[in-house]
Amino acid sequence: MIKNRKHLRLMDWDYSSEGVYFVTICCHERQSCFGSICDNEIIPSEIGKIASQFWLEIPNHFPHVKLDEFIVMPNHIHGILILDYSLVGTRHGMTLPPRKGSNHNINQFSKPLKNSVSVVINQYKSSVKRWCNQNSLDHFRWQSRFYDEILHNEDSINRIREYIYNNPINWIGDELYNQ
Repeated sequence: MIKNRKHLRLMDWDYSSEGVYFVTICCHERQSCFGSICDNEIIPSEIGKIASQFWLEIPNHFPHVKLDEFIVMPNHIHGILILDYSLVGTRHGMTLPPRKGSNHNINQFSKPLKNSVSVVINQYKSSVKRWCNQNSLDHFRWQSRFYDEILHNEDSINRIREYIYNNPINWIGDELYNQ
């Protein structure tokens, strides 16, 4: 029996194009591997500390990515990624995305596009999992995919920043809450 899988990415969007992206990455089966909430604050576990540290290191590996607000919750991570190729300049060997109006890099057939949000998130997830495996925490697993929202204006960016900031306060009512 073949299941119809819901597409989480927009089929006609170039996810390597400059823009502001809100991503949510969950632990497998929403297990609280990253810590707990106490008095409206996250108390990170060892994995939670590494998840936060590695998130902050994303621009070291992807110089076209700028980080905005993010939070590591008990069983998921919310973060805003900004793809901005002006941060890179003209680096030898770096392929910049095509000009607007070109359909060269449109998300097709689930192929990961170089410098895309999917590549950044997949590399991040792999790094955290590799660290866990190397440190006898190999029980940790990610949910297989991630969620994203393209933020088109300052109002939507500010709305998401506020949502991220208030996530620990609203934890028990959060749709990802799992106790």
